[in-house]
Amino acid sequence: MLKVGGSISAEHGIGQLKRDELAHIRPAIEMDLMRRIKSSFDPAGIMNPGKVVSLP
Repeated sequence: MLKVGGSISAEHGIGQLKRDELAHIRPAIEMDLMRRIKSSFDPAGIMNPGKVVSLP
């Protein structure tokens, strides 16, 4: 997909299969922002743990 100029598109989330790939194609600052937002809404990490980003 990425080899031919495609990207990850997700209306309802990226899904578990593409979670690790997302970290390779998005800038580190964007991944950090997603983690910070998740942490602010779910500080205990109980909502969909590890589905898109893992919290430290």
